[in-house]
Amino acid sequence: MPKMTTKSQPRNANGAKVGRKGQPSKASANTKKALLIGLLSKKAGADVAGISKKFDWLPHTTRAALSRLRKSGYQFSSVKSGNGNPSKYHITGVPSEHKAQ
Repeated sequence: MPKMTTKSQPRNANGAKVGRKGQPSKASANTKKALLIGLLSKKAGADVAGISKKFDWLPHTTRAALSRLRKSGYQFSSVKSGNGNPSKYHITGVPSEHKAQ
């Protein structure tokens, strides 16, 4: 039987699939990373408990995901309310490769 070759989808430096012009593909907009960035980009931000509930993650998994975003170049602000509510995280800076999009 002859060996079949398949074309692989082109990817950017982060490993996300990209289209012909280097733009992220439509499928990559629905990744957990993209959804997490969307939550953290909102004006109110998000707390660990809310993110954990949204993605059905344990709190340590949520903190690890935040850490991976931080390592990939995203910058966060953390606001602790004084009345016992958990800290809210909000994205304040994005990596340079995401600013052009």
